[in-house]
Amino acid sequence: MSNRKLNVFLPLLFAIVLALGMYLGHKMPGANTGAQTLLFSRAGRAPLQEVMDLLKIKYVDTLQVADLQQEAIEGLLSHLDPHSIYIPPSNLQTVNEDLEGHFSGIGVEFNIIADTVNIVSVVPGGPSETAGVQSGDKIIKVNDSLVAGNNISGDKIRKMLRGPKDSKVAVTMLRQQKLVPVQIIRGDIPLYSIDASYMTAPGIGYIKISKFSGTTYQEFMDAMRKLTQAGMTKLVIDLRQNPGGYLDAATRIADELLDDNKLIVYTKGKSYPRSDYRCEKPGIFEKGELAILTDEGSASASEILAGAVQEWDRGTIIGRRTFGKGLVQEQFDLSNGGALRLTVARYYLNSGRSIQKSYANGREAYDEDILNRFNHGEFVNRDSIHPLDTVQFKTASGRIVYGGGGITPDVFIPFDTSRFSNVLTSMYSRSTFSNFAYQYYNSHRDEFKQYKDATQFSNQYQVSNELYSAYKSFAAKDSVRGVESINAHDEVEIKTRLKALLARQMWSYAGFYESLNKEDDMMKKAVEMLKKK
Repeated sequence: MSNRKLNVFLPLLFAIVLALGMYLGHKMPGANTGAQTLLFSRAGRAPLQEVMDLLKIKYVDTLQVADLQQEAIEGLLSHLDPHSIYIPPSNLQTVNEDLEGHFSGIGVEFNIIADTVNIVSVVPGGPSETAGVQSGDKIIKVNDSLVAGNNISGDKIRKMLRGPKDSKVAVTMLRQQKLVPVQIIRGDIPLYSIDASYMTAPGIGYIKISKFSGTTYQEFMDAMRKLTQAGMTKLVIDLRQNPGGYLDAATRIADELLDDNKLIVYTKGKSYPRSDYRCEKPGIFEKGELAILTDEGSASASEILAGAVQEWDRGTIIGRRTFGKGLVQEQFDLSNGGALRLTVARYYLNSGRSIQKSYANGREAYDEDILNRFNHGEFVNRDSIHPLDTVQFKTASGRIVYGGGGITPDVFIPFDTSRFSNVLTSMYSRSTFSNFAYQYYNSHRDEFKQYKDATQFSNQYQVSNELYSAYKSFAAKDSVRGVESINAHDEVEIKTRLKALLARQMWSYAGFYESLNKEDDMMKKAVEMLKKK
């Protein structure tokens, strides 16, 4: 048998052997009687481990056993739901950091232009700012390793810059054509999950939640206090493209919006007894008018929060149908340093509806669901939304809702397909917008000093004809086709995007969203509705 055939066959063999071992172990007398079983069982290796040992010792050629083990595990999981996954050791730290809401590093945001790492922004109060790093600096060397012009990638530079807290890293920067050596002491860097919070209109606050991490609830409370002090009486929560995260973060925020001891959500599985998540205390915003923005990228914990608001008729869901993930995962650490994230339960909203979409046709069909929705017109026409579950559920006021495939909004806002003309798509895919904004800002800093905050910039700044012409020239040099024949609609989109990215240079994502939302149809609808109430 050839090595190639063996590499294809072995993962399947491992999966079969492992499944057989688990089955026989389950059927043996005393298999489920806990620790006492060990007193009567002959110590021995599992069949899968025996096969692995024989391959390592006896097989004619050298094998990448770890890779084959991973393929075997993934082969088993491929027969389960799409959200039961294996996380290899090399990825586990990044996955955990994202959910915990912090990591240890130097505190910069960068992009790579022409094989050079450019510092886009510096975390306020972080290690890099303390060491004197500035936006616009270019990283030439990290310790003794040349970085610039050395086929550097985002993953490589991240690994070089991150490290244990209080450890030191020597970085050589290029600043205004001079090499500047900087020694940075690494520290804890927050990964914020609330990208923006501001007053979008008199009395109307806005909060953008990008994920539900270990720090989200506290971030939310801080934002709510700030907005309340600014006179907020009505609120927009933006959950668009929020993939979810911790269940607890979503239920705690829901508790701040719902009164009494209302049931937010409950979970239940074969080996996972029902667990209810109810409101437990007086909330910070139980009475004010509320709107939740969703789209096809709003999933899991996002759907719990939006679903609870819809179930209790607490606010208005505006946007498009959500992703449809109603499964609960638990993460189990493995001896090799990786982890198994296994689905252990489903979650159900107060009415009893599950919003998990079907995965009966396999993972490939499941992954193509969003594209299929787009192709059959659901993104632009509410009438094209077809509930996958015909069982009717009712909200607290008796409105009929459906499960089995995400949360259908109360107010539908179509996707603007014209935003992705050929020329705009090319600009997005080549990062032309962000690269130009970075370079323009760093060569025109003095122009932007007059704006004291993102709100003033958002209200007053206009992209000049000179800047627009400079961008078109930049795009043409970046091999973007069709620059000479940009239509009026695309021109508006380009200017809106450039303004938002310039705001991001100064005020990070808070500035980006405050500027971008000025021309956003979903936000306009939310503000319009809240003003009427």
